Amino acid sequence: MRLPALPAVLFVLLLPLAALAGKNEIILQSTTSTQNSGLYEYLLPLLERDTGLRVKVVAVGTGQALKNARNCDGDVVLVHARDAEEKFVADEYGLKRNDVMYNDFILIGPEDDPAGVREARDITEALQRIAAARAPFASRGDDSGTHRKELRLWKAAGLDPGAAREGWYRETGSGMGATLNIAAGMGAYALTDRATWISFANREGLAILHEGDPALFNQYGVIAVNPAHCPGMNIKGAETFITWLLSDKGQKAIASYRLKGQQLFFPNAHPVLPGNGG
Repeated sequence: MRLPALPAVLFVLLLPLAALAGKNEIILQSTTSTQNSGLYEYLLPLLERDTGLRVKVVAVGTGQALKNARNCDGDVVLVHARDAEEKFVADEYGLKRNDVMYNDFILIGPEDDPAGVREARDITEALQRIAAARAPFASRGDDSGTHRKELRLWKAAGLDPGAAREGWYRETGSGMGATLNIAAGMGAYALTDRATWISFANREGLAILHEGDPALFNQYGVIAVNPAHCPGMNIKGAETFITWLLSDKGQKAIASYRLKGQQLFFPNAHPVLPGNGG
């Protein structure tokens, strides 16, 4: 017995997002920090002018971005959690990983600093002071790159506030901007990337209390989704995007983007691409 053909509309709904993009279009699974900073509004028109490639950005936490890409709902990922990125490649969901750019994380909190974080010698002592004071701390709690970094920093400080479920440690389950708004509302400390902080408007009562620690380095990486895993993805478009992003022109464009007179991202690509030994 021959089964009836699926209606065209239903067939389209069953396709992964990446398969719906045209030849000159890709879907980028990206972090919220790059999107909220305004970087893509600046960068993508330059990319399209040079290459003709259009990019649709899906901005979510790093964990969700990688999950979406594993489900073939994207052609490229640009995220900031190197251990998760390397596992994504090792599990053959993605091709080569390349560094793109970096900035840093900062610890913000109430200006009156009840935990005395300003006097801390390093981020480990800063977190220990917050825990000892039971001062409110707003965590993203969303498996984003920032959340993963925060958990590593707590572990290095010998603490696991999430497991204790004590009232001072609050998991928001939200993006960085929403978490900063919550921190502002409750007078809490929070870890944030510097780009989001610079673009954040609701700073009343909040200040940067700890910065500059090497442990707060924040590296971004870019990976093309593996066409062997996702046959419908636009590998040519993905390669065009990555090649441009890592080129001198793309790297200079990243360096030239500023907000409120400040450079948000610092390019540091060392391309590992077909044809150059990668």
